[in-house]
Amino acid sequence: MSDIIQIRTTTDSQQAAMSIAQDLVATRFAACVQVSGPVTSVYRWEGDIETNTEWICTAKTTRQLYARVEQRIRILHSYDEPEILAVEISQASAGYQKWLRDQVVDSNE
Repeated sequence: MSDIIQIRTTTDSQQAAMSIAQDLVATRFAACVQVSGPVTSVYRWEGDIETNTEWICTAKTTRQLYARVEQRIRILHSYDEPEILAVEISQASAGYQKWLRDQVVDSNE
């Protein structure tokens, strides 16, 4: 099994999503962050049903860096409780795995 994960969060603007993406790549906590959207989200918050336009950030990183990525997202994010979801990647090509690991900080640093 691979140690590669994708971490997803949503933001209220493309600018906020790009800021998170730039930071995670600059700090080498993620090898790549894809920003997509806009998407329409319907959710319950504090007893009300909300509908908002959001942008999705999908960060490619390793399981060992999850805590650092979560911490950075929480620092940079404007939401009281941002969506931060990790998905394990069960398989990836050897070349992609090598490239990704070469781009992120050593998790033992």
